[in-house]
Amino acid sequence: MLGLKPFKEVRFEKVMANDNLQVLNALDIAKTQLYHFTAIVIAGMGFFTDAYDLFCISMVTKLLGRIYYHQENALKPGSLPPNVSSAVNGVAFCGTLTGQLFFGWLGDKLGRKKVYGMTLMIMVICSIASGLSFGNTPKSVMTTLCFFRFWLGFGIGGDYPLSATIMSEYANKKTRGAFIAAVFAMQGFGILAGGMVAIIVSAAFKGAFPAPAYSVDALASTVPQADFVWRIILMFGAIPAGMTYYWRMKMPETARYTALVAKNLKQAANDMSKVLQVEIEAEPEKVENNPQDSANSFGLFSKEFLRRHGLHLLGTASTWFLLDIAFYSQNLFQKDIFSAIGWIPPAQTMNALEEVYRIARAQTLIALCSTVPGYWFTVAFIDRIGRFAIQLMGFFFMTVFMFALAIPYHHWTLSANRIGFVIIYSLTFFFANFGPNATTFVVPAEIFPARLRSTCHGISAAAGKAGAMVGAFGFLYAAQSQDPKKTDAGYPAGIGVRNSLIVLGCVNFLGMVFTFLVPESNGKSLEEMSRENEGEEESAGTEMRGASGRTVPI
Repeated sequence: MLGLKPFKEVRFEKVMANDNLQVLNALDIAKTQLYHFTAIVIAGMGFFTDAYDLFCISMVTKLLGRIYYHQENALKPGSLPPNVSSAVNGVAFCGTLTGQLFFGWLGDKLGRKKVYGMTLMIMVICSIASGLSFGNTPKSVMTTLCFFRFWLGFGIGGDYPLSATIMSEYANKKTRGAFIAAVFAMQGFGILAGGMVAIIVSAAFKGAFPAPAYSVDALASTVPQADFVWRIILMFGAIPAGMTYYWRMKMPETARYTALVAKNLKQAANDMSKVLQVEIEAEPEKVENNPQDSANSFGLFSKEFLRRHGLHLLGTASTWFLLDIAFYSQNLFQKDIFSAIGWIPPAQTMNALEEVYRIARAQTLIALCSTVPGYWFTVAFIDRIGRFAIQLMGFFFMTVFMFALAIPYHHWTLSANRIGFVIIYSLTFFFANFGPNATTFVVPAEIFPARLRSTCHGISAAAGKAGAMVGAFGFLYAAQSQDPKKTDAGYPAGIGVRNSLIVLGCVNFLGMVFTFLVPESNGKSLEEMSRENEGEEESAGTEMRGASGRTVPI
């Protein structure tokens, strides 16, 4: 029988049936084949859309300020008031956090596949609706935008735990990390696409409707047609999501959910026989006669879960929380940093569409040179050097580069040194993505039991989005100049970009510390990591081995 070895008889009785199920063994040892890549593309297009929708808003917020908050005779173009800017930038994160918790829980209750189509339809509908407005006053436009971006985030949130769990449960154990990381790496292309769409749309409108700079003619610098630009950019996110809906609906439920949670081994064997194109025996008697079911039926809020996985959940949630504070504050406020170092000219020297074009071009260059390569370095090396090493290394270099930017900050603002600033700033993104931004997504999908896997991934991801909100809301204010005369309209004086970078460096260092709570899952089966192949008697005195040979007593 596939995967069955001649242990001592007493040991055989204590091995949980899952350890010997042909369908799970077949998945673990399956060679990389077409269905793996199909799953990566289907799940990855969701993340492509997620990244596009979450990051494209940062390219149009300046334009929204010019269109809807123009003030007569002001020296600078209109900008979103602080409360409106916080809402527009952060409301999708609130929705994402809610969606991660809700759909993570629902994915364990109803099954991954049943919920997977729901999240995509929400994303398609709300992407389109984000570009629509009920009314034409600033209040009605911003209210509509925030409402639909909340629900867009809700759909995006569901994609995190479901895509990660589905990919981890489809993958073989040898290349599982690379497959999950490849799904997440599609975010890089989504960010890149957001920049490219903004460049193309703004360039087309700029060529068709020429306008003077703000300093020459304030009112004429924002042509009426600019109102279409931000709407087109936001609505474009519906296209890639809509293209993958049919294929998501055709995916079978994962065998691990069907076998271990739904207890339908016949269905699991049938589904995977078609996918793997091999004959798999159903073995229903192994679930019926399984003596360890009671030992592995503990809930999320039980003492047994706390004993087995409490530290792991703390580790995955805390590292994701700390990572996203740094990662999202950088991404959302790239345009402000580029302005501060002179990469983007002062707003009053450009018209509205030129400003969108310049911001999009700068963000696309960063994505092309550092963000996208970083993701794929993780895909290439995660199953060779392990999750723990990549995460620790990433946090370490992010800390180093943040301090390298912050301490001699004045040096980097001099025109002769601006290219050096951009290179080091790009390296922080490279090591975020060849580091904790990818591994914090991968590990929670590997180390928890099948019946709680989606929920625990959702909790970890929601902690991350809480960190993103700290970055999105907090650093809107923190990065403001210490000189009240140099702040953006409506903002109080902050701690400045330099001090903000120092704070982010400290956050990254804490992430490095909390990484030691996360176990290494490289090369191990999901059942081995979640300890679903152990009974109560066995696990009572077990020590879980952590990353790089560490032991964590529980």
